[in-house]
Amino acid sequence: MSSHAGAPAGTLLVIAKAPVAGRVKTRLTPHFTPQQAADMARAALQDTLDAVLATPAGRRVLCLDGAPGPWLPEGIEVVPQCAGGLDARLAAAFALYGGPALLIGMDTPQVTPELLAEGLDFTRTEAWFGPAPDGGFWALGLAEPDPALLLGVPMSVPHTGRVQRLRLTSSGRAVRDLPALRDVDTPDDAAQVAACAPGTRFAALHAELCTAAR
Repeated sequence: MSSHAGAPAGTLLVIAKAPVAGRVKTRLTPHFTPQQAADMARAALQDTLDAVLATPAGRRVLCLDGAPGPWLPEGIEVVPQCAGGLDARLAAAFALYGGPALLIGMDTPQVTPELLAEGLDFTRTEAWFGPAPDGGFWALGLAEPDPALLLGVPMSVPHTGRVQRLRLTSSGRAVRDLPALRDVDTPDDAAQVAACAPGTRFAALHAELCTAAR
């Protein structure tokens, strides 16, 4: 996709799994059924892609594990994820493009275009880090992507974010933090995220599912 006149040269990267029952958001079960968990994953991904489309960027790319579906809006490029652990897949996403890039996940439907635009602004920093309350991170921005900054970082553990941020600072890069955002992993996460993002597809679906379960 060609960039709009005056748009920044940066790339917005979203790493995601296709919202297929039994393959995504399995920690939401058994509180929710596998299909309900997949439906919430789809809603979160759609909300995320809406924010991406509303953000000025040179490219908007979905790095996808699985096949695109009718949930995919126009204006988003799709590339397949590589094999390997999450650190390798994140590193490979950055390696696709040589310029400034901001990478986010699919499970922060409360993200806004304003936050994403901030994470693509490298006029005052060389890297952006978006922490998550569980000790991970929801966003990583690099003015000059280097896959080596991610390879070997232990993923999905309580100290993932600390190790990743240390990688950035130890490389000599200036690092600025984005606001912390909660990932949707557990039923409690889902309830908290829905409460702070009332206008999203995710919040509407969450309310519908909780009402039906009463």
